[in-house]
Amino acid sequence: MAVYHLLLSTPPPSLVLPPSPRRSNFTLTRRVTPHPRLGKSTSFLSTSSPVIRKVLIRSTLREDPVSSEPESPTLLIGEDSAAFELGKQKIVSWVYFSVVLGVVLFILNFVWIDNSTGFGKSYIDAVSNISGSPEVAMLLLILIFATVHSGLASLRDVGEKLIGERAFRVLFAGISLPLAMSTIVYFINHRYDGSQLWQLQGVPGIHEAIWVANFVSFFFLYPSTFNLLEVAAVDKPKMHLWETGIMRITRHPQMVGQIVWCLAHTLWIGNTVAASASLGLIAHHLFGAWNGDRRLAKRYGEAFESIKKRTSVIPFAAIFEGRQVLPEDYYKEFVRLPYLAITALTVGAYFAHPLMQGASFRLHW
Repeated sequence: MAVYHLLLSTPPPSLVLPPSPRRSNFTLTRRVTPHPRLGKSTSFLSTSSPVIRKVLIRSTLREDPVSSEPESPTLLIGEDSAAFELGKQKIVSWVYFSVVLGVVLFILNFVWIDNSTGFGKSYIDAVSNISGSPEVAMLLLILIFATVHSGLASLRDVGEKLIGERAFRVLFAGISLPLAMSTIVYFINHRYDGSQLWQLQGVPGIHEAIWVANFVSFFFLYPSTFNLLEVAAVDKPKMHLWETGIMRITRHPQMVGQIVWCLAHTLWIGNTVAASASLGLIAHHLFGAWNGDRRLAKRYGEAFESIKKRTSVIPFAAIFEGRQVLPEDYYKEFVRLPYLAITALTVGAYFAHPLMQGASFRLHW
């Protein structure tokens, strides 16, 4: 799991307003004071996107910031997801990204994947030997990954203060990546080891329906990994407050995408290993949705609460209830390079299934 914005690092310049019956003379200076839209976050203006800052500054210009005026459902508070401007990309950043990716893959292969030097097989064997059941092993692998992944995510604020954003991202990825890969490889190698519950693979239309479901799931799964430069810590990683694109449909697209993926694969495979994997993954993402809301509320305060009111966890619920108003040109929020890349990678992953299965089998995990 694109480069979205040029984030401003200083508060807005001084602004003097003329006298008005509704406003008194005052100057908005560089001093940032607590505000109802920010909760207790006094540093938010200096770290948020220009869009968020514009809205929050606008709210501070009112003499009574806690106004009874209803908030416009079309006023953008969060960030524009999947925004990617090719002209603003720096070649040196992508060269650096390629070097980082190569180094990470080399270290991952040496330390974890290669059975002659890495610890991956020993880790899989240790978990598998706890129980002779592939279903139990599958659940344990997911539990270990989920505990580490969500635990580190919960410690992000503390960790970034101690060692910095980039160092914490390296630590987070360095621990999570091998655990995630082990879980995926084990699932691929043992997906047909369980007891068969049903067999629908020969039913006409099932393969096509499963393919469409998986294709759609990937558009939900990766909305927050569009900025690959942040994922690789080339750009300073940030906790984003997305609002456009897929976020208008559901506030937790990764959870929705994972549920769709799990249901599709369980329906296709139809055995107890697939069911146990789906149970573990869905439980992890349900917790992740709750934990994500908690962390965003802590970081962004009332700005997140405003977005929460106009979005929903259940897909399309906020739209049907009238809390989310789609812009007339909503389709343009998807006609972007990151979504084109997701489309290409999803189709490529489908045709690469034999390669992934062969590579996993050769590891003997």
